[in-house]
Amino acid sequence: MTRRVSAYDVAKVAGVSQSTVSRVLNNYPYVKQETRDKVLEAIQEIGFSPDEIARSLAKNKTNTIGLITTDISNPFYGETAHIILREAQKYDYDVIIIDAETDRHSFERAVSTLVGKRVDGIIVASIRKDNQKILDYGKQGLPIISYNRKIDDHERAHFIEVDNKLGAQIAVDYLVELKHESIAFISGPMIYSTFHDRLQGYQQAIQAHGLTYDESIVYQGENEYDQIVQFSLSLLKKDTHPTAFFASTDNMALAIMDAVAQSGRKIPEDVSIIGFDDINIAGNPYIGLTTVSQHKNEMAVQTLDTLIHLMEDSSKLGTPKQIIFTPALIVRKTTAVNSSSST
Repeated sequence: MTRRVSAYDVAKVAGVSQSTVSRVLNNYPYVKQETRDKVLEAIQEIGFSPDEIARSLAKNKTNTIGLITTDISNPFYGETAHIILREAQKYDYDVIIIDAETDRHSFERAVSTLVGKRVDGIIVASIRKDNQKILDYGKQGLPIISYNRKIDDHERAHFIEVDNKLGAQIAVDYLVELKHESIAFISGPMIYSTFHDRLQGYQQAIQAHGLTYDESIVYQGENEYDQIVQFSLSLLKKDTHPTAFFASTDNMALAIMDAVAQSGRKIPEDVSIIGFDDINIAGNPYIGLTTVSQHKNEMAVQTLDTLIHLMEDSSKLGTPKQIIFTPALIVRKTTAVNSSSST
């Protein structure tokens, strides 16, 4: 999406400072004609009128929002980013997307880039639990909110997420209801709140049902498709293989489905699978993945709305805005009663 021009853009093209651009737009005297011509030529080159830029300068507002995400090819992030872009148009805002790694250096560089482009606020789609830098930016008056993930010190931050522990518990409860007792859990690194909370929910549900927590059927490695396929295959090759898999994301669930197919077993007759997210492909009739929905559409819309309110009223920045959605189980065709159950 093309964003609106700012004094920063004009200054960069003209090779002058933003203050010089401001003086030219406001017809200040003592500006060299050569410099004035450069600024006016830059404005014409970019294709916007001086009046629009002047309004931006006067209001200190560019009507642009930054979106920091990681791995935009991930369907969850791609789909929610699309919703944010669409909703932003309704408010007459443009969005600058930066696909960055989640380490602190990459995060700070992404924020610095967006601040340099004078965005009015920032949405963070993925952040590590231990990244406290987001709080510092908030203290400096930068409207910034995260969704889908949160930091350890989340009591002081703006965020929107689903109740991940509850979502995991719902998934395990349903599998137990289907007579499954050996339920593998496939997740990602615990440096992210989503995976951390879903593991806790899984563990609590396993214990609540009187089942034994078995670390050998729990994957907490990198979110890499091939690695998840290989781990799942290693479990399925065992005589006493898990009869069900609960995955922290739908993408992971798709990898498990691949492993089950490679093992020669059938879904859901031999193995039941539940994912988490409810990405669009999960509802494809050829896949029909049972999953835990975190209401990604509503989450994306609510995140944008909340950020805009924070940008419009800076007095709200010091009061953490936190919204937690209640997850919902979407039953499709990858789950069934455990045929090998003796009960």
